[in-house]
Amino acid sequence: MTVTVAYKKGMKLSEEQIAEIEAAKKKPIVYDEDSPELTPAMEKAFLLAARSRNRYKREIS
Repeated sequence: MTVTVAYKKGMKLSEEQIAEIEAAKKKPIVYDEDSPELTPAMEKAFLLAARSRNRYKREIS
C-alpha cells in the first residue's frame, strides 16, 4: 500500500509518521519482476541520469 502525503516546508512530522518511517527502514527490500534488482551497469546509468538531471535543475533555478 502506498500513502502519499503533501509536505510543506517547515511542517513537523507526527510521532505516528516518524514511527512508520522507522519501521519502513527496517523492512527488507523485496525485488520482483516489476522492480528487479539493478545490475552494476544499470546502477551506473541511473546515477549518471540523476546527476545530469540535478545539474540541469540548478542551472534553471
